[in-house]
Amino acid sequence: FDDFDARRQFWEAALNGQMAERFLEGDEEGALQIAKDMLAGGKPEGVVHIVGAGPGDPELLTLKALRLLQQADIVYYDRLVSDEIIDLIRRDADRVCVGKEKNFHSVPQPKIHDLLVESAREGKRVVRLKGGDPFIFGRGGEELEALQAEGVDAHVVPGISSALGCAASSGIPLTHRDHAQAVTFVTGHAKSGDVPELDWPSLGATNQTLVIFMGLTNALTIAENLIKAGRKPSTPVAIIENGTREDERRFFGSLSEMPQIVDQNKVTSPALLIIGEVAGLPLEAIIRRAADEAA
Repeated sequence: FDDFDARRQFWEAALNGQMAERFLEGDEEGALQIAKDMLAGGKPEGVVHIVGAGPGDPELLTLKALRLLQQADIVYYDRLVSDEIIDLIRRDADRVCVGKEKNFHSVPQPKIHDLLVESAREGKRVVRLKGGDPFIFGRGGEELEALQAEGVDAHVVPGISSALGCAASSGIPLTHRDHAQAVTFVTGHAKSGDVPELDWPSLGATNQTLVIFMGLTNALTIAENLIKAGRKPSTPVAIIENGTREDERRFFGSLSEMPQIVDQNKVTSPALLIIGEVAGLPLEAIIRRAADEAA
């Protein structure tokens, strides 16, 4: 090879890339064919890994996620991925933010699909980095379908869901033999921006924990619907902003108070609403109830 980048791509493919993966899987002929194609001037076979970054604490990354970040040629990352995790990306990799905010999509979802396909067809090792787990309200399923429809080699690396990370950091067991025999993850934000059409009677049942993603804007309507469905206004609630990160904030109260807690404390995303008796178990929640009763 006369070109430095071409030499680098060849040896990285041989040691860490598709060539190495084919060989380790026992597909020696496939690995040999990739080597021949590249020696003949061809580009390495592109691949996309849809990777969960977890809730924000870099120590909660999986080992596989870390390895892929350090091998990637280009990383398309979401707004909710923490700076500490962004810093772990390979130094000379391209970094492209395709994050979304409420009512503002800097890069529309179909365009993200096109970018992933285009980069893979250029022979790049692509990481699509998403906060939490890609398959829990992360649009990972849409992206995997789009890649497969185009014949792109695509894989999914799970991450610790923000629901699990935030609950654990706050000392909230999502299930508990005495208080919650089920846990349900729901979105509080429909595609249109309104409250989604949920099965409120089912969600109003007791002895279960509700974890609501993207529910800040519609906190008032969510609380009203749950109370109408049978949840007691006094049901404990925890609101966790920036869970597992250094700037994490936690607020505890009751279901009827939830909208006021969000407004008065100017809670911003990323934040989760955890509703159910388990939200009243942490010491912070107990102290808060004792203070309210003494007031």
